[in-house]
Amino acid sequence: MSCSLLEFGRVQELRQVREFLFAAQNTAGPDEEKTKAENELTWDDSDWGSWENPDTKENENQAEEEEQQQQQSAPWLQDCVLSLSPCSDLLVIAREQKAAFLSAKWRTDEGGQEEMTLGVSWSGALSVEEGECISSVICIPLASQKRSSTGRPDWTCIVIGFSSGYVRFYTESGVLLLAQLLHEDPVLRLKCRTYEIPRHPGVTEQHEELSILYRASLVTIDGFSLFQSLRACRNQVARAAAVGSDVIQPPPLAYKKWGLSDMDKVADHSSIGITNLSVFDQMKNASVLGGFHASIKGSPPAMCQYITAGAGPYTGFYYAVEGSSQPLLSHVALAVASKLTSALFSAASGWLGWKSKNDEESAQKQKPKVEPATPLPVRFGLPDSRRHGETICLSPCNTMAAVTDDFGRVTLLDVARGIAIRMWKGYRDAQLGWLQVSEARGEREIATSPSMPRRHAQFLVIYAPRRGILEVWGTQHGPRVGAFTVGKQCRLLYAGHRLMGVNSVTSQGWQIHTQQVCLFDPVSGLLRCITIPFHLALSDKKSERAKDMHLLKRLTSLLKSREVEPALLESEAQNVLLDIKHPALKKQALESLLSNRNAPVSCLINVTRALLASLKEQDPEAVDESLVQFCSSQLKLLQLYTDVQLLHTPDTSPTESEHLSFSGIEDDLARVGPVLQQYTEINTRPCVSFAQDSGELLPVRTFLSLLEWVDGELRVIKQTDTDWSQLGSFLFWGCLSGQSPLQKVCETLQESGISPQQLLSLLLSVWLNKEKEVLKCPAAVSNLHTLLSTLSAMKGAVDASWDGQSISPWWQQVRTTCLQSESAAAALLAAVVAHHVAKSTITKLAQSKFQEGWECVSLELEQWVVCIKQLEDVLALQTLLCLPPPQGSAGGAVSRCSVKTLLESGRGGVADCVSKLIFRQGVSPELLKDILQQRVENQSTEQPSQPGEEERLKELLEFVCQRFPSSLSPDVLFAHCSWEHVVQWNKDPEVGQYLDWSVEFLKMISNPHIQLGISAMMWHTFIVKRFSAAAYLMEKVGKAPKDRLCRRDVGMGDAAVRSFMGSCVQLLQALMEVSSSSFLPLFPFFSRADSGVEEVSAPDVCVEEAWSAAEGPVSIVELAMDQRSVHYPLVQHHCVLASLMHAAMTFSLRLKPLSLFDSKGKNAFFRELTSIQLLPSGDMDPNLVAVRQEFLMAVLTGWVKALAEAEENGVRHSGTEDMWPSVCMELTSLLQVNTDILRRHLVCELYNQGLDLRAEELMMEVEDKDVLGSQLLVLTGQRLSFSLLHSQSQTKPNMELLARLPPTLCTWLKAMDPSELRCPSVPLSQSGRLINKVVEMLPENHAQYSLALHLLEAVDSLQDEP
Repeated sequence: MSCSLLEFGRVQELRQVREFLFAAQNTAGPDEEKTKAENELTWDDSDWGSWENPDTKENENQAEEEEQQQQQSAPWLQDCVLSLSPCSDLLVIAREQKAAFLSAKWRTDEGGQEEMTLGVSWSGALSVEEGECISSVICIPLASQKRSSTGRPDWTCIVIGFSSGYVRFYTESGVLLLAQLLHEDPVLRLKCRTYEIPRHPGVTEQHEELSILYRASLVTIDGFSLFQSLRACRNQVARAAAVGSDVIQPPPLAYKKWGLSDMDKVADHSSIGITNLSVFDQMKNASVLGGFHASIKGSPPAMCQYITAGAGPYTGFYYAVEGSSQPLLSHVALAVASKLTSALFSAASGWLGWKSKNDEESAQKQKPKVEPATPLPVRFGLPDSRRHGETICLSPCNTMAAVTDDFGRVTLLDVARGIAIRMWKGYRDAQLGWLQVSEARGEREIATSPSMPRRHAQFLVIYAPRRGILEVWGTQHGPRVGAFTVGKQCRLLYAGHRLMGVNSVTSQGWQIHTQQVCLFDPVSGLLRCITIPFHLALSDKKSERAKDMHLLKRLTSLLKSREVEPALLESEAQNVLLDIKHPALKKQALESLLSNRNAPVSCLINVTRALLASLKEQDPEAVDESLVQFCSSQLKLLQLYTDVQLLHTPDTSPTESEHLSFSGIEDDLARVGPVLQQYTEINTRPCVSFAQDSGELLPVRTFLSLLEWVDGELRVIKQTDTDWSQLGSFLFWGCLSGQSPLQKVCETLQESGISPQQLLSLLLSVWLNKEKEVLKCPAAVSNLHTLLSTLSAMKGAVDASWDGQSISPWWQQVRTTCLQSESAAAALLAAVVAHHVAKSTITKLAQSKFQEGWECVSLELEQWVVCIKQLEDVLALQTLLCLPPPQGSAGGAVSRCSVKTLLESGRGGVADCVSKLIFRQGVSPELLKDILQQRVENQSTEQPSQPGEEERLKELLEFVCQRFPSSLSPDVLFAHCSWEHVVQWNKDPEVGQYLDWSVEFLKMISNPHIQLGISAMMWHTFIVKRFSAAAYLMEKVGKAPKDRLCRRDVGMGDAAVRSFMGSCVQLLQALMEVSSSSFLPLFPFFSRADSGVEEVSAPDVCVEEAWSAAEGPVSIVELAMDQRSVHYPLVQHHCVLASLMHAAMTFSLRLKPLSLFDSKGKNAFFRELTSIQLLPSGDMDPNLVAVRQEFLMAVLTGWVKALAEAEENGVRHSGTEDMWPSVCMELTSLLQVNTDILRRHLVCELYNQGLDLRAEELMMEVEDKDVLGSQLLVLTGQRLSFSLLHSQSQTKPNMELLARLPPTLCTWLKAMDPSELRCPSVPLSQSGRLINKVVEMLPENHAQYSLALHLLEAVDSLQDEP
């Protein structure tokens, strides 16, 4: 470990701070601004011809950027006054009259790490007096007085000294609290001393104080008095800003003012605090000052010591005896800088009786009284007439001080003796700081008394800006322990104090986190702190730990280098390990060597053996026993690694007994062979693999990290599955693949001390994780049989006291691992092999204990039968789930399942997995129905496989349904498919096919209880929310909404909303079909069949016997069975609304759907379908009925237009689109609209569109023939008027016929408007048939009967014309 420079924060907005502080230099004159404005308004031809020299403009831009960077990197910070809070949460940058306060903020960077940034929280001008400038700044954090505080400051006070002599106190937000004029000279330095916990019982407890240095005076303000005054002023400012309360006079400040005499110039100072002299020093001082006859007091007086740096003398030492000067009490001038309170006070001055404006102005002009200073002579100093001191920095322990001068020297002073003890040269303009490091609680406390206090070390930090270097020196005579190359424009920020307001009582239990020294780089804005380990303060002779750390660092750097020969690495590592003295560091070095990836195994063995031998040669009492055990255990592990690695050779001598024992399970393998073959074909598709994943041995460092010795037993550490599988592959894959001798490997592992249970876990892990390799290796099953037999025969594998009355823990471990694995084929093969081995073991047990044999066989083998049956089912299911989705389908990740996951997923787990596959494969409801019907018709499972993917899907799905006859019954599968499709539609509502297929699957459910429950759950879970949103949107806009509005309110486009409305109608119709039969009306469209809910009993949700232990969430079918019955009239009420909205969206009609119902009907919408609502009854308002009738007529008109467009384009209309006339006719009865009016309107619209044949079919259903005849008579007249009067091809015979017509008919034809016809050019034959129909419908006594006869004659005459 060594010194380090760590980044802990970043200062932002430095450019804005610089522009604000140096605004006078950045602002241009009026002439320059005018010229700039004129240039912006004129034509810019500076880049003309740039195509001839393209690099010119780029060079200019680069020059401008470099100039900006140079301006930014200029040493502007050296002209400013800086102060950083000890808590690093506030930075003040000031220059002349302006200042900027930067507060800490926490943010997350791109890597997800929290970092602290300092941003501008306040900026402005602080000068009050004319011509005054800021000369010194200090930030003092004030401790919180709350009992729950843990050491964080309550707030931070900014103390600023001005050239006018004023000292002003501000909050973090720039609010002025106090303003004091204690001396009429510029403030040179502000320094603070806060409470420090005494490290020794005899150390005097120092009081807190703020010291202010003037040219010839020194003012010290008592810390307790200042703390109370600042708190009172801050509370008063907050109270006044909130409510404008009366001013409360804070307690006065207690301070002392000393006149520093006998020095020509004072540049800096340090307040040491109260010092107590020894009796000898007291007698020496008395004799020197008072002579031979000086009197001596009985007890030494307490004195406050001050040290100054300057000229004549170079440093001066002052001692102020306690009690020689009484503290002065200043009148605190409370400053409320808030504009709000200032305005409030000025407005209230008249009626509160305060002093007038003239009195206030006179009070402001009158300066406060300045108390005279008490003379304090210098006792002694370091005279050097040519040397001028510049700064002085006191150490945290108040025993040393460092002084800089104009000769570029740094002098270290002994404060108690008043002498210079060390000097550094070559540090011009140096900046100083101190670091105090405490010794870590470790080995020293064990060797010494626990009550002995910890040691502390003082380090001097020197920043030389001219050389751009930061150095750390050990004091008093220590070497340089650290050096860093930094920029030449940095600032070293050293506060020298901590929190104010802390004492021995409140500091108990606090953890005060403060930065002692901080380096600020204005170029990058980084804030860095220095960390120094304690051992660097120790001398080389006494610091064995420092030497050991150096050796450890040397070994670490050697291990990091990649181009090191093994022989050199072994010798160097061995020498380093033998030279290190401390056991902890020796162990750390050995761990670093063992965890290195480049070190060969032979090197590790030799080094570890040499270290162990050297430890055994030493005195047993002086050797750490834990280190000896660690070396011994690691050496054993390395030897085991070498032995197993040497056994990775092909085995050329297989035994005959293995094949004999393997022959007994051929029947089981033949039974599962076809499914295994299909599973292998599907899962052996090409995939990406990496070279290092196959064929590379386990690294030795990974091997060592996975094994440990615990109480003389070698245990495997359970880590990630990947590491566990790597270790298993290293130990057993050579045996499974036939490349290693099985018997030798098993003997080596048995001698290693690893328990058989952990070896079994490793074997099963590698077998299950290498499923693809296992299926490609024919001999793997035989080798697994041999390994399982050998492991079962080990001592401690199968309990010797097992009597067969209970389940064997050994075989239960195998079953549990196989049931939890998602590698279905490998798990089934392992279970078959383990079953055979367990059966042979039980047979041997029965032969030795014949009387207990039946219990052993029946109990243990029954578990294996159930396990293999479950694994075969899972293999068939996993084979189906692994089918690749067709191209262009929704796709998705292939779901993996195991016996454990299926048991935990409840009774609907299998159906849920299959429904997800059906959705992923894009199987339509008709295709799934055909597959399930073929399964019922063809019960045989032996069917030839087809090459097509669809045929393979059918075959596998039929096979899985045969394996799960109860879990995948048609109704259960249809229910899960319906639910899965509606779930996927809810994720992507734009795909309306998902919802359409969901409703189709729902209709295929034969059991009415399941169908009712699924449809009700679909409605209130997914449909009703979007349905109500669409209804309210259409009610708001009054028509079919556009795409943007649909996406905003409903969450899907207008085309998707149209499909959604159709699906809602289908869903509500299906719900009506299975609801109570007592409510069914005689409307075929809204109730196509009688309900079967009351006639059919509720089904039982069953599962297969092998899966009877399934527990988990309730299945969809069980939830559907628990649903309550719906209220049929309410469902019908919603179905009417859905039909109206569907029609409006289909034909783009204007409609306010909710306005077609009265208040009762509106209130009933979107309620729970199981509730009883008050629905409309009786006669409806005629105006409302008229609106309904108009809309239904518009629907029929839209349908006729769509029908004509389809016939013109040659598109055949589907049956679902031809349903609209019947839908409207059935809605008329529900909406109390006259059905015959709609039929007449439909007939007229069909004739208007020229669809005479369809009109003749519907004409027979019209009841009021007279009204229809009158309407059709007008339509016929419009057709004839178009032919005779408005057609462009008017012939002479037509004109002659028009002249022969009766005047009444002629006048009537001229009054007709053919533009109302959508298809005016109709053949005369169709018009002739139409007028014949009209004559047949009109009675002879009808007023228009004669007109119809004349019209018939005119049409016949036109037909007779050639």
